Amino acid sequence: IPTEHALPPMVDSAFIAMASSRSHAAGLWQFIPGTGKRYELKQNWWYDGRRDIVASTSAALDYLKDVYDMHGDWQLALASYNWGENAVARAIEKNRREGQPTDYLSLPMPRETRGYVPKLQALKNLILNPQAYGVTLAPIPNEPYFATVTKTRDIDVLLAAKLAEMPVDEFVALNPGFSRPLIRTAMTPRIVLPADKVEIFHENLEKYEDKSLVSWKTYVPQRGENLEAIARK
Repeated sequence: IPTEHALPPMVDSAFIAMASSRSHAAGLWQFIPGTGKRYELKQNWWYDGRRDIVASTSAALDYLKDVYDMHGDWQLALASYNWGENAVARAIEKNRREGQPTDYLSLPMPRETRGYVPKLQALKNLILNPQAYGVTLAPIPNEPYFATVTKTRDIDVLLAAKLAEMPVDEFVALNPGFSRPLIRTAMTPRIVLPADKVEIFHENLEKYEDKSLVSWKTYVPQRGENLEAIARK
């Protein structure tokens, strides 16, 4: 995959993993539910893989590769990513029947899709040569910022952040796929931590080996109880 194809989240979600759209697309890569399921991104009460940074990025790269293989052209692949591969295929077939060119610029398409590739090209130009546009970009070290940790036990989000000795909001920002205060390993065994927090997380976790990592409890309402009374408890 060309390196600049790391840029679509800048246009789609502004790299906000909790972003959602009117069409129910979610996450950095803005997967709609159906496409997410096609690329094995779980979506349930506990977890939404479309918001999982690692899982959704892997799925997005697979999807881009698939639509490139379908059309043999990266501009059409990106148009498919924005508009849908079937919509692009129908537009190509329509132009073909009418004897018209079938490249990106020649296809009839929605205004959003028409501007999608130019936006990405503009971002690519800015990042390749920021000085030409009066832009200063801070250097980014060529090393991993985060690492994945495979767990074997359920754990509270608050406790996981505490064991990693990091603020809860930063932990949630790296693990936005979890929809509840409890991380269920049955949903995904992986959590994401800053690379420099992995060792301290494991050290602190060892101290909790004989203690419960979960404070979440299930309560079964008794006959005659209403929600207000339960909430007070």
